[in-house]
Formats: sequence, C-alpha cells, structure tokens
Amino acid sequence: MDTATSPPSPDHWRFYRAVWRWHFYAGLFVLPFIAWLALTGAVYLYQKPIDRWVHHDLKVVEDPRHARTRPSAQIAAVTALTRGEVFRYTTPERRDGSVEIGVLEANGRREVYYVDPASARILGHLPDKGTFAGVVRRLHSLDLLGDYARALIEIAAGWAILLVLTGVYLWWPRGRKGGVSTVRGRPGQRLFWRDLHAVTGVWVGLVLLFLAVTGMPWSVVWGKQVNAWANGQDYGYPAGVRVQVPMSHQRLADASTPTWSLQQAQLPVSSLPHADHAPVDGHGGHAGHAGHEGHEGHGGGALGDLSAQPGSIGIDAALQRFDGLGLAPGYSVALPRGPMGVYTASVYPEDLAGQRVVHLDQYSGRVLLDMGYADYGALGRGLEWGINVHLGQEYGTVNRLFLLTACAAILMLCLSGAVMWWKRRPIGSMGVPALPRQQRTVAVVFALLCVGGALFPLVGASLLVVGVLDFIVSGGWGAVRQERD
Repeated sequence: MDTATSPPSPDHWRFYRAVWRWHFYAGLFVLPFIAWLALTGAVYLYQKPIDRWVHHDLKVVEDPRHARTRPSAQIAAVTALTRGEVFRYTTPERRDGSVEIGVLEANGRREVYYVDPASARILGHLPDKGTFAGVVRRLHSLDLLGDYARALIEIAAGWAILLVLTGVYLWWPRGRKGGVSTVRGRPGQRLFWRDLHAVTGVWVGLVLLFLAVTGMPWSVVWGKQVNAWANGQDYGYPAGVRVQVPMSHQRLADASTPTWSLQQAQLPVSSLPHADHAPVDGHGGHAGHAGHEGHEGHGGGALGDLSAQPGSIGIDAALQRFDGLGLAPGYSVALPRGPMGVYTASVYPEDLAGQRVVHLDQYSGRVLLDMGYADYGALGRGLEWGINVHLGQEYGTVNRLFLLTACAAILMLCLSGAVMWWKRRPIGSMGVPALPRQQRTVAVVFALLCVGGALFPLVGASLLVVGVLDFIVSGGWGAVRQERD
C-alpha cells in the first residue's frame, strides 16, 4: 500500500521498504474490520433517534400530559403477565417516553417490558438489549460471537494503530509535493488511488488512532486488565468502586449496563433493621409493608423483587428519593437482591458531568454511596472522556457529525487501499512489497513493532505469529531483489 510517487533517498529506502511491508500486512488484516467498525459505528452514533423511530410504538406514549401512575402499579401490571422476577426499572429520558421494566423470565431470558407511565398499560416487550440500537452495538463489538470475537477486536485495534503509524511514515513528504495534500491523476489510474489513500489517511489517521485507543477498554484482555488496575488506584475511580465502604459480592453489572469504569463495581450492603425500629418512608409513616405495594403474593428470588424483604421502603419511596437527589432523567434503578441488597440508580447521559451512580439502603433509604464523574481520579476522568467522545456523546451534535464524517473517510481509506492494492498486485501474486537487501533493517523494524506490541498482549502475539511466518516464507529475511514501481 504505497503512498509515494518516487523512492526516498538511498539512506531511507531500506527502512521505507521494511515499513511498507508491515503497512501492507496491517492493511491486509485490518481493513475489513475497520470498514465494518466504521459502518456500524456510524449507525450507532444516532442510536436514540433511530430507536425512537424503529420502536415508536414501544418507546413513545400517545399523551404524556396525564398524571403518572405509581411505579409499583406499573411493575404490578408487568408481573401480572409474567412469572419472572423484576430486576430493573428505567425512567423515561423524555416526557413522552415509556417506562422500561427489566424482567428475568422463568426460562432464564431477560426481557424488557415497555409501559405507559400514565395508564400503566403494557405497550409490548423485547429481549434485553434487543432494540435496533442494541443489535447494532452488539454487531459493532462483535459481541454476538462471544469473547473470541472480542479478542479479534482487540487485535484489530492494535493493528489499526500500527497501520496509522506506518502510514504516516510512508506518507512523509521527503521533498515530494505530489500525494502529500493533493490527489493527482484520474480514477482509472493507480496514481489517483494511491494519492487518495495517502491524503485521506493522513487527515483521518489521527481520528482512527483515537478511535482505536479509546476502543481498547472494551477488549477482552487489555481492557479487563486496565479496568481492574484503574479500579485499584486513587487516580482511577472512586473509593466506593473499591472497598472503602462495606461491599457485597454482587456487582452493578449483574442487573444494569454500567459505564466501562464501573464494570468492576460491587454493590454496598443494606443494614438489617431491628424489629422495634422499622424504617420510615418518605411520607413520615412506617414502611414495614411498603415493599408489598401492588405486589402482594409475589415471592422473591435470585434477583429479588419489590416484596422480597419485609421492611423495605419499596420502589415508590426509592424513586422519590432518587428524584430528590437530582439524577438526570432516564436513570435506571436496580432492585435489591436479598436481605442485604440495595436500590441502585445509575445514569450515563451525554454530558459526563451528569454521570452518576447512587446506592440506597433498602430499609432506611439512606444514601450509602453517591458517585459521579467529578469523583473519579485523573486517569478515570481521562478514560471516561475518551469513551464518551468515542460514542459520539460528549459534545452532542458536533461530536456526532465529526465522527460521522470520520467514518465516511475511514470507509474511503479502506476502499482506496483495496483498489490501489488490486491495481498494483502482479497476476497470481499477493503483491507483498519486496524486502530490503539489508537483513538487519527488517529485524530492527520488527523489533520496534514488538516493543509496541508488548503494551497489548494479543496484538504482540499476533505480531510474532506474522513475523515468524514472514521470516519462514521469505527464506529468513535474506537478500531479496528490490522491485521498483
């Protein structure tokens, strides 16, 4: 995937050939992944308006002006239709939005029921993460294929970083003017596609590098290790994510979809009330039976429900408490699981300043932990900012339009690279760029790449595999006759 119109000076030629060879390998392996990620990522940038359009009957209510029924009544309407356990209640982000109630069905599947908050009428249901946007996100991350696919994403992101860095080296002018900032030739010529690839790549390369790095937190090996490490440091995430407050073995991720920073977060524990000191609800009365609101006779289970524990303040009082704390609209509430469980509200709006997780004691309604973006350390804030920008959320419309343009440019980069390779490859050959004559040069370039690969274990392992294969096929990186374009 050459980007120059004439060879560099003799002093640079040997390194140029070695770098070009690895740039070719990186493009060969990663361009299909990059194209797929750019295409699905562009769609996901507009997940909310697309979901409102695709699932309008479920997500939008007809007349939002009516007074709203109590959350317990809405949950009772759902449990009247299903034998499953309610584990999550999500408030509408917009006034004309429906309430979303997550249920663990008897067969083990998780379903989301959409309810009109004014009438408690059930509008329908979908599998958890089964909306159009949910499917697109799973396609984007290859989550549908499990950890194996997530490993491929990690490798692809690392090779994308390699692709950008080697591409910048190949693009570097070295006294040339053509193919640096302008595109020469006509679409039928290889020169046109080479210049288009080079010019597009150098402008979109920085964005691609940013997306590759900020996409790494979701990777199966590197992401998990960095997440665990960040959660154990003061400059990472808040004390409550770790062990400075009494914690259970339950995790926030079991009942909700937390932001990346809270994937390791455990839940605090509620204090069991004494029989003669029943907790007081938000209206000044005793809450000994509040947990049974609209739910009589429905027993608790593995995920718990409103009536699982006598003495719980109940979902209505919990929602009142969360509203009083000023959480952004659209927050989700995970219901207590077991006698030590807590009510947990979490919300991750586009503005990072509104990101927040609050845990309430299920008996007293006392705030056990209230943490947000401002509570994170420098590392945590930096990682969360990068993730939010990657998702097109932090700067609203400007962020989305910028990334949409970048996705289009990345697709053009992939197309131009493929066309350029097709036009230059010899018939019956892969068209791998020839090795330089100096064997040591190839080894030095490979060693430098492996140093970078050490930062990302799966990427480093794949580099070693490709390097060994290249070494064997090329006859030990021996002297190879240079080919000129």
